[in-house]
Order: sequence, then C-alpha cells, then structure tokens
Amino acid sequence: MLSAYPELVEFLPCESPKAWVNWALENQTLLLNDHAHCEKKAASTAMNLMYRYVDRDNLLHKMSRLAREELLHFEQVHKLMRSRDIAYDHLSASRYADGLRKHIRTHEPARLIDIMIIGAFVEARSCERFAALAPHLDEELSKFYISLLKSEARHFEDYLELAKEYSSEPIDDRIAFFRDLEEKLITEPDTEFRMHSGPPKVV
Repeated sequence: MLSAYPELVEFLPCESPKAWVNWALENQTLLLNDHAHCEKKAASTAMNLMYRYVDRDNLLHKMSRLAREELLHFEQVHKLMRSRDIAYDHLSASRYADGLRKHIRTHEPARLIDIMIIGAFVEARSCERFAALAPHLDEELSKFYISLLKSEARHFEDYLELAKEYSSEPIDDRIAFFRDLEEKLITEPDTEFRMHSGPPKVV
C-alpha cells in the first residue's frame, strides 16, 4: 500500500510493531478519538508556524494548505465518530510528540529546521500507520484511512522540503538524530494506547 511512496518508507526507521496494530484494533474508539486530536493538533501546529514565521513565503503557502487539509480530516473523523455514537473526549498527549519536541534547538534557524524535520516524521508515521491499519478495519474506516495516504505523504514531503530550503547546511545528521529517537518512541512499550504510541507494555 505504501509502495507508491518509497521515499517515505525509506525515511522512517521501522514499521509499526504488529503488537501496536493489534492494540489499535482492540481500541478503535480510542483510536478514532486520538486520531481526531492528532488532526486538530496538526492544523494548530501549521497555524502557529504561519504566525511565527511571517517572512517565509513558501512556508506560509504550504502551511496554509496543510492547516486546511488537517481541519478537513478532523471534521471527517469527527463525523465518523458521531455516526458511531463515539464521544469526542479530552485525552492526555502521548509521549511521542513530546519525546521528539523536547530536543528542538532554541536558536534560529535551527529551531525551525528541527520543527520541520519532526513534522516530516509525524506525517510519515501517520501515513504508515493508516496503511498498516486499513486492511484490518471495516469497509468504511478502511476506505477513509486509505483516502488519507496521499495527503499525509504530501505533508511529509512539504515538511522535509521546507527543512532543506531554510537550512544553510545539510540536514542529514539532524534527520538521523530524530530518526533514531523516533524508532525508540515507536518500538518501546507504552501503558496507554495512542495513534503514535509504542506497543502495549506487558505487565
């Protein structure tokens, strides 16, 4: 399913653990709830970047489009939830995003580059997880997740292209740093299921 996006597959350090996929299938109410939160946060991140970096024309263009698409995805997930009588509840954040963001450098333009690289990993991982889940879900949800692959893959590309555009030096080392970190966050066990959690912790 991800064969159309070889650069995305190569970018990610690993596939989602099978134990996470099984955990997701056992917690589809929570999956949809957290998915909705993720789409809303993604739109918010794009908007915050537009407010902070007003002098970056390409960033403004790409983040404006991304924010609109993420809000549309939120609306679509929320509509699915309502049709299934699933309440949209507050959820604590997973350790995934915080685990990446706490390593963002504080000086510019390094801060912007790190945010862009993290954005690329988040979008790429979301795309990979939708593809991993789709074959195992009911027809409606499977079609929906497959429909998200193209836009999530493009968001990954947008973030990565912006990171390269706004950096005055190669970013390979920084990508490698976050790649190692992302692999740990995805493969190490978690006690709470989330869209970007690791596999369940065995107690």
